[in-house]
Amino acid sequence: MSDIIKEIEAAQLKESVDDFSVGDTVKVYGKIKEGNRERIQVFEGVVLKRQGGSNRETFTVRKTSNGIGVEKTWPLHSPNVEKIEVVRRGKVRRAKLNYLRNRVGKKAKVKELMR
Repeated sequence: MSDIIKEIEAAQLKESVDDFSVGDTVKVYGKIKEGNRERIQVFEGVVLKRQGGSNRETFTVRKTSNGIGVEKTWPLHSPNVEKIEVVRRGKVRRAKLNYLRNRVGKKAKVKELMR
């Protein structure tokens, strides 16, 4: 039975997944349906975490909008995620950046990775 599940999950994977990691600032181009129209809305912020595997993998992006922190969790292989564009690479030493939720202003920044 697990072979059947693996085949179904493999069929749902995207061919090309954008290369990004935790701490990166990304732009997520998400499809939004409003009635019978469909448009693309950009959500730009810092990646707090990536979790799961295979077609169930998700990532959480955090941004501040009008002084209020907004987090959104996106499924990586969803057809509603048009593309993910990396704005800048972040230098972090841990897998989950939950500590950024308690920080405001300059303390909430992630250092940029120079390559």
